[in-house]
Amino acid sequence: MTSPNAAATARSPWADRGRAALNSTLLPIVAALVIVSVVLSVLTPTFLTASNLTNIVTQSAVVGIAAIGATFVIITSGIDLSVGSNIALSGMIGAIAAQMTGSGLVGIAVVLLVSSLVGAFNGASVAWLRLAPFIVTLAVMGMARGLTLQISQGQSVYGLPESLNWLGASAIFDVKTSALVTVLLFVIAHLVLSRTTFGHRIYAVGGNAEAARLAGINVRGIVFSTYVIAGVTAGIAALILLGRLDSATPNAATGTELQVIAAVVIGGTSLFGGKGSMIGTFVGVLLIGVINNGLTLLNVSSFWVQFVQGALIFLAVLLDSVNTRRRSRRSRS
Repeated sequence: MTSPNAAATARSPWADRGRAALNSTLLPIVAALVIVSVVLSVLTPTFLTASNLTNIVTQSAVVGIAAIGATFVIITSGIDLSVGSNIALSGMIGAIAAQMTGSGLVGIAVVLLVSSLVGAFNGASVAWLRLAPFIVTLAVMGMARGLTLQISQGQSVYGLPESLNWLGASAIFDVKTSALVTVLLFVIAHLVLSRTTFGHRIYAVGGNAEAARLAGINVRGIVFSTYVIAGVTAGIAALILLGRLDSATPNAATGTELQVIAAVVIGGTSLFGGKGSMIGTFVGVLLIGVINNGLTLLNVSSFWVQFVQGALIFLAVLLDSVNTRRRSRRSRS
């Protein structure tokens, strides 16, 4: 039996590596954000207006909150392709429940329950059934989207209670509540990853699952927990989207998983696991939001927006792969 002190010692290098990743990747990401912002401010005078900057943060809330959960998952070397479908399914069922009961609080509870169950299903399939995360979440993406279409019969749900829309539609001192909640959740998630034993164990599992198991860490429990967290954050994102649209649509959040993965990977989280930071993800979310907003202001086709997002993911993965190979050669030498 490994002692708790030994377990702590075993996970410390991976926690340190996660913090080192923050230091090595944050500066280039921030530099890219500044450069893109300067270029857009020159190309369009409306970019740097207060209303537009506020709009960027507000529009990034859904992707940002979903990216929080995705960061936990990807650090463990997992992936969640079902986040967009989870947002749509939980939002639709919650909206229908709110209409049937006339209670927005019931709708909120249903949204979070459904999204958590989807996350738990993903986590159990990966942790205990030992299925590949990519295949599991790809299958759940299709199942959840199909259920959303079946339950709604392809129709949108309107006339939602104000209490259900509050998170996505309200403002506090002229600042959108969704933006404040996004920042707050990022702060909490950063503290969890960097300051708690649970966060250190996430890095350990992603860095070397077998070594983490031998050190006494409950690997399956950690993996399961990260997918549940991803489910909860998808539910919160669904509540924001419901409030923003004042409706639940069966095609809601289509393609959100691409933006979420792009933001996380651009933010320096490695798809190989064991490396990443919540601050990096936050900057990645802002970079994606700025690019989307800038291309829209410049009247660039939405098809090019998707192309740019895909290209950014490719470049981020390429750089991460190159850096991983370099570190591997250095460790051998």
